[in-house]
Amino acid sequence: MSTQLDLFRATMAHQPHDEFLYYAHYTPDLLERMKAHLGAADEREISEKLGMYQPVGVGLTPPSGYKAPDFSRYFEGYDRPANAFINGLGVLEIPGSSYHFTHYVSPLRNASSIDEIRDFPYPTSSGWVDQGMAQAVKSAHEQGLVTMSWVGHMYEDSWQIRGYEEFLMDMIAAPEIPEYILDRVYERNLTNAIVAARAGVDILQTGDDVASQRALMFQKDQWVRFMKSRWSRVYAAARAIKPDIQIWYHSDGNIEEIIPDLIEIGVTILNPVQPECVDPVKLKREYGKHLVFDGVVGTQTTMPFGTPDDVREAVRMWKRELGGDGALILAPTHVLEPEVPIENIMAFVETARMKQ
Repeated sequence: MSTQLDLFRATMAHQPHDEFLYYAHYTPDLLERMKAHLGAADEREISEKLGMYQPVGVGLTPPSGYKAPDFSRYFEGYDRPANAFINGLGVLEIPGSSYHFTHYVSPLRNASSIDEIRDFPYPTSSGWVDQGMAQAVKSAHEQGLVTMSWVGHMYEDSWQIRGYEEFLMDMIAAPEIPEYILDRVYERNLTNAIVAARAGVDILQTGDDVASQRALMFQKDQWVRFMKSRWSRVYAAARAIKPDIQIWYHSDGNIEEIIPDLIEIGVTILNPVQPECVDPVKLKREYGKHLVFDGVVGTQTTMPFGTPDDVREAVRMWKRELGGDGALILAPTHVLEPEVPIENIMAFVETARMKQ
């Protein structure tokens, strides 16, 4: 019987095989219902019961006695609801009325000078500890499991620190501001990637949401200048240490315009490939020899609003259309929302696990 690591290596080598890796993730309410349905204690146990692909997360840990920076001064005078909290980037998150989403209040939203931008305590991995990472990789491999290390966002973390509209305006009117913020985020991501590569991790998990349903959120030349250039250096540094490390890149929406650039800088796993936004068969034809597609079953259409038979047919179709060379990981295109019936999840699992 093939292990997940065996299947992963065959998938990355584009070797046809009769089994596919598959997985799903859930928003909190749906997770609770799945736990009750399967008699599972947590999401890990759900995945085990359903035979799902579960890469083992490996990463740096904070040093003993670590204390996060105090970001409260950036929100002095701001009317903060009792349920609001400041996250690790220094962004104030206010739970909203739409289920699990929060409203972001950026700490540098009012900054008007480069000195204020430079004074911010940016996220860093400096001083964090890599003890045990290599052993964790070795142990996972002995169990036939894949390892993955989260590197970070580039664009998303930067705009959340600065403010969404402010960051986009700065890219045009004051580029020294996004350049500075991105460089600080890049430094953290570079450290994370290098440490993961030294530990022997299988996958670097990276990405940014840079597209809407129809197109990029900004001109491609801005993405090339601000984001591609930095991701390129992160990936190259990791590959210099571990040439076969796989690069997983996430962006929702239609990113077709930058797929050739992602391939150029070393991306090997594209997540997701949304059938509501792009033509997966066309992309497979044009870029399939370079990429593994991860996540193609629609979470805006098939999973929440289809019948179990619709889900089964979608999984069979994507296996047939995209999986002939083995370079396919079956998954919904994003976390499953509360509207998704449990019957549809079970139909997805039933069909995904069938041998060809």
